[in-house]
Amino acid sequence: MEPKIFVATKSFINHQGKILILREAKTYADGSNIGKYHIPGGRIKPGQSWQESLLREIKEESGLEVEIGKPFFVNEWRPIVREEPWQIVGIFFECFSKSSEIILSEEHDDFLWIDPKDYKNYNLIQDLYPVFEAYLNK
Repeated sequence: MEPKIFVATKSFINHQGKILILREAKTYADGSNIGKYHIPGGRIKPGQSWQESLLREIKEESGLEVEIGKPFFVNEWRPIVREEPWQIVGIFFECFSKSSEIILSEEHDDFLWIDPKDYKNYNLIQDLYPVFEAYLNK
């Protein structure tokens, strides 16, 4: 079966030097990393600009309004979602928030603001390891 292909925008939200991570909840219908932490962002909807998509996803998942910075990494992953192969190309942006007040969506059940140097101390999805390394070396 040919995979469905998507483009996703993902955010490293910086608030006072800390980066926001979110834990995927059991209730997330498209979830493939339940119980693991990842970062806000998601697939671009047809007809929506990448900026609109990123701001929408951040608002939906965290309640935050951010300023989008520069992209710093591109990656690809291939999850199986509802028994269907997906191919997702993700573009990672540093974003900046003036607030640390989080309102979680139903897709998530926890959040943390972490020092990016300590990322290995958290139950992150493995695909984020090279992203954190790129962020720390930018």
